[in-house]
Amino acid sequence: MSEPVVNKSQALTPAEKFDPVLPTLFGDGYGIYEVRRSSFVISFLLNTLFVASAVAIGSYAWQNQQEIKKVIIGESIEISPYIMESAKDTSGGGGGGGDRDKLQATKGALPKLSKQQIVPPMVVVRNDSPKLAAPPEVVVPQMNLPQIGSLGDPLSKVTLASNGTGSGGGIGSGSGGGVGSGRGPGVGPGWGGGIGGGAYRVGGGVSAPRTLYAPDPEYSEEARKAKWQGTVVLWVVIGPDGRPRDVRVQRSLGMGLDEKAIEAVRSWKFEPAKKDGQPVAVQVNVEVNFRLY
Repeated sequence: MSEPVVNKSQALTPAEKFDPVLPTLFGDGYGIYEVRRSSFVISFLLNTLFVASAVAIGSYAWQNQQEIKKVIIGESIEISPYIMESAKDTSGGGGGGGDRDKLQATKGALPKLSKQQIVPPMVVVRNDSPKLAAPPEVVVPQMNLPQIGSLGDPLSKVTLASNGTGSGGGIGSGSGGGVGSGRGPGVGPGWGGGIGGGAYRVGGGVSAPRTLYAPDPEYSEEARKAKWQGTVVLWVVIGPDGRPRDVRVQRSLGMGLDEKAIEAVRSWKFEPAKKDGQPVAVQVNVEVNFRLY
């Protein structure tokens, strides 16, 4: 007499059905320790909470990008190294200052940006009751920089309160009432105001200097014997006093004529460039011609 056929799939309990897949969750386990299903439930809930938190944080960051950016920039203002991109309608420049302190300038934020300076910036205020109450300013083209935090030089690494080792007011190691290592009421290396790594450029409200006294250069004997002619182009900074400084060869001619050109240009006198009616330093290219007649 044959035994009755039993459908094993119908006879299995739900736990037995999933036992091959998750034996430690629904079965008795393979080890000597008792299986605790509550551990799996807690682990599942914690992982679910972690994934949900990650999704929520990512969604919040995406929806509030501008606010987060402002907070991050406000914590550390970096405009290194005070150089703007060259543009035909934007003038260069720079500035610096200090109070002849023993320490380097304090690290901090830039003061208010303005086209005209009334009060130079200071970290350590020597006069608590000034006759003219005005916010400290630097002469810089308008830029979108956060104006928060204590004043200082953003490139400085010193945290103790100090106006810097420079002179003439302001903050830094330069002179002139600005911020940085340059000379003038601006920010960074350079001359005369503005922000950047050099003197002003002609344009953007800066007039070109005009030659007042320009004696002809002498010929070198080597060039005279070789009947050598041509033009030397020099890169020159014309100071606010109309005197050339930082003369460099932009295009060489050789035969000793480069040196003669530099010697001649150093003796030239210019009517200085002007910005807002005030003499400023400006960088220009000067051509010195050598011709045999």
